[in-house]
Amino acid sequence: MRRSLCLFGLFLFFSLTGMAANVVTVVVSNDENVQQQGLVEVDFKIVKDRLGIGDDDGFVVKNAFGQQVEYQLTYDGKLLFDAAVRPCGTAKYTISKGIPSQMKTWVKGKMYPTRKDDIAWENDRSAYRVYGPALQRTGEKSFGVDVWTKNTPEIVVEDRYTADYDGNILKNIYHKKGQNDKWREEDLRTSFHLDHGNGLDSYSVGATLGCGTPALMDKGQLLFPYCYKEYEILDNGPLRFTVELVYNPAKIKNDENVVEHRIISLDKGSNFNKVTVWYEGLTKPCDFASGVVIHSADKESVVLGDNYVHYADPTDNPEKHNFQIYVAVLFPNGKVTTKKLMLDKPSGGIEGHAIGILKNLENNQKYTYYFGSAWSKADVRTQREWQVRIEDFMNALANPLSVRIE
Repeated sequence: MRRSLCLFGLFLFFSLTGMAANVVTVVVSNDENVQQQGLVEVDFKIVKDRLGIGDDDGFVVKNAFGQQVEYQLTYDGKLLFDAAVRPCGTAKYTISKGIPSQMKTWVKGKMYPTRKDDIAWENDRSAYRVYGPALQRTGEKSFGVDVWTKNTPEIVVEDRYTADYDGNILKNIYHKKGQNDKWREEDLRTSFHLDHGNGLDSYSVGATLGCGTPALMDKGQLLFPYCYKEYEILDNGPLRFTVELVYNPAKIKNDENVVEHRIISLDKGSNFNKVTVWYEGLTKPCDFASGVVIHSADKESVVLGDNYVHYADPTDNPEKHNFQIYVAVLFPNGKVTTKKLMLDKPSGGIEGHAIGILKNLENNQKYTYYFGSAWSKADVRTQREWQVRIEDFMNALANPLSVRIE
């Protein structure tokens, strides 16, 4: 009898432990004495196994009030949601089977063949773009990452491209007819280089790093990559955008077949993109750098930290815009030397770069850093505020929110 009871108990134990849970609880903890908020990552395979759901089954994430929370599944198997946790506190979220409500898109990007293969992406704070093979074929020297300002959380980049493209068609017609007044009126109405109420493109890139482009170095000089040759968008909102890019960097002596790989991601609520870069084909270690271009109109606004550089960029027309674009590159994961690399002969308003240099990057060695921006007409009004934003972000990287599945 006792043997039968023991066997029944074991059967019951294994049956219960093998049953799917109705609810999975995720506890997010903040060990810092400051408020923290940002996307947290949960291993989605664990959640699926606990709930007993398949890849196509619906589920919902809820906060402590029982409200649905927006989430995203990433290409690398993570479940993302936005968590806010008070100082030294915890927050609980639940995941259960169900059909989620419509989610707001905070982050989005795409390739724009109508604009020379630009890849542009945005979140609720800023927008960025890199240039493609169609532009390279024209011979235009645009190497770096471009910054577009925003003062709205709404998705706006595609509308800017559409308005600019349609405006260019009309401007060409007016130009052929010699109707200069109408050309100017249409430019004022549609150009994405002008602010129509939610931001604009007023950051000068050209033959520079722009904001945060990676580059190898040879004898202390930057070897600029040109435009991307291949791309794949891995994540596209609603909370994270991720793109993988392949470049042919500038040739290094005795290394003719080097290929550069980048994976760039941008999250909801963040001023900073995460980029992981590696080089395939290096025959010996090579110095690596990234940074921001310095323009002559305000070259004294460069700040060099131990593991970051930042700058108050004066825009492509300081006298008319009368605002600043704050840019930065952060190096939390490696020992770098920060410095100004100034040109012997400044040209076209370009004085040089503020960079961080990592010595002896090896073949296929992956290196991760961050680049980003803010706008004085939006969420960061002064460079002093930009310094605080950088310090807070770096602290959050060093002391992230922790996640536990119950």
